[in-house]
Amino acid sequence: MLSIIQAAGWPIWPLIACSVIGLALVIERFVSLQTRKVAPPQLVDEAIAVSLRGLPNSEVVEHLQRHSVLGQVLASGFLAMSSTPNISENDLRNGLENTGRQAAAELQRYLGALATIASAAPLLGLLGTVIGMIEIFAAQSSAGLNVGSTNPAQLAQGIAIALYNTAFGLMVAIPALMFWRYFRARVDAYVLGMEVATERFARHLLTLRP
Repeated sequence: MLSIIQAAGWPIWPLIACSVIGLALVIERFVSLQTRKVAPPQLVDEAIAVSLRGLPNSEVVEHLQRHSVLGQVLASGFLAMSSTPNISENDLRNGLENTGRQAAAELQRYLGALATIASAAPLLGLLGTVIGMIEIFAAQSSAGLNVGSTNPAQLAQGIAIALYNTAFGLMVAIPALMFWRYFRARVDAYVLGMEVATERFARHLLTLRP
């Protein structure tokens, strides 16, 4: 592998950097987008249960806020009701929606960078191949001028080495694109589920108004 990297030349190093960054982003997203950290299935039921007889205390709200991304949205509803018991329905829903948008942005963090790697890696590989081909033909041209002939075997070997960059670029881009689409679909599913849960929770909070 090291010999291939050395043979491919300096254009392969940006691709290696992209592969390392892409792998780090994939691992980070897998860790951050776990269901228990985003939207635990029973969290809304638990939040409603602890507030059937009134708003919970500040410790419960703080625990809910630290629990998950959905917990932050639900906690914002409790905080809004605590600060303004007679809050209007529009103000309550707007507050929950604003917190929900912030939560959605948090879920989409780093996905843009992963998409950029998926788009840029093939181009970087092609750039490396073009640079390698230019160097190969320039060297063959110089050899032809000096010796009077070119070596087809050496030329074929040089072209193969130049194509390493394109192959490596595709090896980086294809997994990055697949993981980006997977995480994007996962985030969309989380956002939809959080919207449904927030709507249900908002209806419950409105029943707590004096």
